[in-house]
Amino acid sequence: MAAAEGICRSGIRGHRHQNNEYDLLCFCIMPNHVHQLVVNTPGDRPIYDTLGQLKSFTAKQANKRLGRSGHFWQSESFDHVVRAGKLQQTISYILKNPVAAGLVDHWRNWPYTWLNPRFDPADF
Repeated sequence: MAAAEGICRSGIRGHRHQNNEYDLLCFCIMPNHVHQLVVNTPGDRPIYDTLGQLKSFTAKQANKRLGRSGHFWQSESFDHVVRAGKLQQTISYILKNPVAAGLVDHWRNWPYTWLNPRFDPADF
């Protein structure tokens, strides 16, 4: 799990800093999937293009670190639009995913979560 965490963290952050096309609000890396919350910045391409680029970038980074090639992510992803007034609830859902799965008793105890520093962790 630690290798996957390093791959995902560096890939997600690396893509964000390289392209600066979206604002990363939080993510949670689970044993068999990843949750992330991103917001396109004004004037950007459609979110599905941005997420496709992110998946491609992180897959290449992961395969490079693991010394392999080929598909890394499942072809299907579950993208959702966060409706007005639901941001806090969505962040809470993502952060608390390891708690709901019975992996930890509090989301802060799961080492594979990240919350943008502009948010107060106490709110979740």
